[in-house]
Amino acid sequence: MPAFRILAAVIPLQLAAMLGLACRATPAPQPQEQAQADRIVVTKSTHTLVLYRHGAVLRTYKVALGRAPGRKLQQGDNRTPEGHYRIVSHNPNSSAYLSLHISYPNPEDRARAKAAHQQPGGDIMIHGLPNGFGYIGAAHVASDWTYGCIAVTDAEMDEIYRLVPDGTPIDIEP
Repeated sequence: MPAFRILAAVIPLQLAAMLGLACRATPAPQPQEQAQADRIVVTKSTHTLVLYRHGAVLRTYKVALGRAPGRKLQQGDNRTPEGHYRIVSHNPNSSAYLSLHISYPNPEDRARAKAAHQQPGGDIMIHGLPNGFGYIGAAHVASDWTYGCIAVTDAEMDEIYRLVPDGTPIDIEP
């Protein structure tokens, strides 16, 4: 009798998992031509990332930032930088779900770090959730948790990855 109860509990779970996988196997149709963003603005105080096209808002996302508040001053300070940058590359093999590399540090960041006898750091990205943790979804914005990067959900990162070409300017504001 206990084996029957175990099977009775396991079979519905397996069917649900199979149906869920089948549903995910068919991606939603994508428009052939989507307007590409020509500017990104991240406002740290409101935890938002906004994509623009010719001055009009394309999309707005809630984000998680570096775990320490304030402007990035040096390598390892867990702060998100502030300033004017560009998207320099797309990385499909990131340790987080996809990533866009930001051109931090800029000349002002290097000068500030040099004046403080510090290294400015680097590897600042817009990325999804750490690989394997996509199920967290939008709950990830409950607190700032990155090492200085800008994080969105995996679904949002799919969209940002498609809409933002390399070379796009990004302004990160306090």
